[in-house]
Amino acid sequence: MKLDVQGRQAYAYTGGKPFDPALACVVFIHGALHDHSGWTLLARWCAHHGYGVLALNQPGHGRSAGPPLPSVEALADWTLALLDAAGAQQATLVGHSMGSLIALEAAARAPARITRLVLLGTAYPMKVSDALLNTAREAPYRAIDMVNALSISTPASKPSYPGPGMWVHGSNRALMRNMQDAQKELNLFEHDFRLCDAYRGGAAAMAKVNCPTTLIVGERDQMTPPKATKELAAALKAKVLTVPSGHHLMAEAPDAVLAGLRGALGV
Repeated sequence: MKLDVQGRQAYAYTGGKPFDPALACVVFIHGALHDHSGWTLLARWCAHHGYGVLALNQPGHGRSAGPPLPSVEALADWTLALLDAAGAQQATLVGHSMGSLIALEAAARAPARITRLVLLGTAYPMKVSDALLNTAREAPYRAIDMVNALSISTPASKPSYPGPGMWVHGSNRALMRNMQDAQKELNLFEHDFRLCDAYRGGAAAMAKVNCPTTLIVGERDQMTPPKATKELAAALKAKVLTVPSGHHLMAEAPDAVLAGLRGALGV
């Protein structure tokens, strides 16, 4: 689905069903150097069970026109503008990693519009090491390999997991490389990770959120370890679900994450 958002074309995957703004809306917000494709299972389940789905591509990522936006706050405003463009009055926001910060900020900016918040692979603050930021700047392909190894908790997943033709490690690496190569205006890897590192609005945002919140965390997550969710969980009075995976939990533990999302939606 193509939308005009803040004067530029934006793309949102609708889960295989035409988007209907009259249905309860679920918005999926991807993490750094990713796009809508990480949400396919969850988006399709929601779309085929009575929800309107918008699995968005952020500006400058995948099929959404650039340039990439300069802050988590700007991306939160853009996400709310996308809801306006789609005709959705209210929505559940589901965000992964950097997307979880965007979802948190958007829920704080428009508490009357956000009915539920589901944060996956999250933490606040979401600090990024100087070593990774420097490698992202100087050797982004090497940094992608570093993050891929840290994000997936097993050295190798079984063949065709989680579905025929899939390879978790290789597909995630290929997606991140494609996102990096497609963005000609800047180093997208460094840009996205610096946005996570620079975000300082989390504490103020938590105080403004008033919707039910669920955190889904990977028990072996090295990027946003479970212990880093304690402040978020306490401030948001959130339900916390731990699944057997690393940071790339939608691919490593798809059934458990889907069950967690269904629980958060109350179905």
